[in-house]
Parts: sequence; C-alpha cells; structure tokens
Amino acid sequence: MAGIIGKKLGMARVFDQFGNSTAVTVVEAGPCYITQIKTQDTDGYTAIQLGFEEKKEKNTPKAELGRFEKAKTKPLRILREFTTFNGLDKLNLGDEIKVDLFKEGDKVTVSGKSKGKGFQGVVKRHHFAGGPKTHGQSDRTRAPGSIGQSSYPSRVYKGLKMAGRMGNDKSTLKNRRIVKIIPEKNLMLIEGSIPGAISSIVIIKMNRVN
Repeated sequence: MAGIIGKKLGMARVFDQFGNSTAVTVVEAGPCYITQIKTQDTDGYTAIQLGFEEKKEKNTPKAELGRFEKAKTKPLRILREFTTFNGLDKLNLGDEIKVDLFKEGDKVTVSGKSKGKGFQGVVKRHHFAGGPKTHGQSDRTRAPGSIGQSSYPSRVYKGLKMAGRMGNDKSTLKNRRIVKIIPEKNLMLIEGSIPGAISSIVIIKMNRVN
C-alpha cells in the first residue's frame, strides 16, 4: 500500500531519552477504507481508492452511494487514489487502513494545500527588497519597479514576478521522518512542519523503495 489520508491537527514537540526537543506536526492518519480497486485489465493502471471521514448519507450523490454500498462502507467525504507498488492481491474492498501501516522512523512524503494568503505585493510574495527609503523617494518603498522594456520587446514577459494571489497551492515535502505513532488514537507525529492549516487534509505516502 502506498499511503494514507490524514488531517493536520497542529504542532507540538517531543523529547527523546537525552532531553532533546523535536518539533513535530500531529496528524490524525486514518482510519481509511478501500472504496475502489483499479487494475490494469479494467482501468488501464493499478491503484486503490481510499475514503476518509464519514459524511451524512443525505449529502451523498446516489452514484457515490452505490460505490460505498458495494464496498460495504459508510459514505466518506474525502476520496483519493494511491498507486500500489505490491500486495494488490491481498487487498479487498472495504478493508480498513490504519496508521499502524507505518513504523516510527519511516521516511514519508507529505502533500497538502498551503495556507492561502490572499492578494499580496511583491515584497511579501517574492521577497523583493523594495525601493530606496531616501533621496526624495516618498511612496515607492514596496513597489515592484520596472516590469518591462520600451522599444523591444514592448511587452511584459510571461511569468514575471509581480503581485498576485499567494498560497492555497499544492505543496509537497519529501523525506519527513515519523517520530512517533499512537495507534490507539490514530495519531502520527511527523518531524517538522507540513503544508496546510489546522484541520486541512494531507496525503501521506511511503517513500518508494526500489
């Protein structure tokens, strides 16, 4: 199995036997349920679909209800696909995937949506230094400055760093170490910070071993 769906709960710190402090992110990882198994013969690729967080039946489209009934699970709010590397023949519809899939010390890849910052200027968005604060300058301290050329090419290049929407983009961090797992509470403590706000959904994948 490739990974699990989780919810970011916040940050904390843990101490080792020598008293060293490590900042960790607390994630509620699972339980997830297998809602669909895709194979090379039927779908053209191999993957499994996991569901996370129950939702009300009245808020679920009938097409999705049929899928959940086939898998013998309750309606689930979050659905994500995971490519499977091995062991597909051992998985069945409706199987429960828990945080004990991982072990302490494992390295994982964590993906989520970064915090949205709204419309921001170039100083905050791209770390521009801004204009001079003296020599007659009065209102251009945080301005971007020139954005193009006059005679040639007489246009603004695509991708130029300018003010605009910041954050709320998919962000992925690799090789994050699992510091601790608390299986009875479905909690995973991951070293350092991970993308997203509190209560946001994150995808945790095992690092592939060739």
